[in-house]
Amino acid sequence: MLPQVPTVLVIEDEFWLQADLEKVLTNAGFGTEIVASGEEALPLFISGSIICQALVTDIRLRGTLSGWDVARRIREKEPSFAVIYVTGAPAEEWSSQGVPNSILISKPFAAAQLVTNLLNSGTPPT
Repeated sequence: MLPQVPTVLVIEDEFWLQADLEKVLTNAGFGTEIVASGEEALPLFISGSIICQALVTDIRLRGTLSGWDVARRIREKEPSFAVIYVTGAPAEEWSSQGVPNSILISKPFAAAQLVTNLLNSGTPPT
């Protein structure tokens, strides 16, 4: 039996960034589930339709749910779930809006920065 590849739930509403994030993560040995909104992500996660070990999300998303909202809802179900916010928004809101023990990476960022933070969050690839 092949080892399970850790999967990262990615929420990004810009198509070209979705493609970049998928490439970075798969090249580093992670699986990906990529969606464009919190409204797409939460039902998949909460129902167990997808099994992920980490969340990488933009903060400003299409729809009514922000990345802050999605991370809070996921942490209600999985309190130690790894959360990395990637955003072009000012980082000041992170201290009041971000979930505890989360990471914020400002766009633009280097691929190695994302991968290193995932590894440090306890989400090793196979």
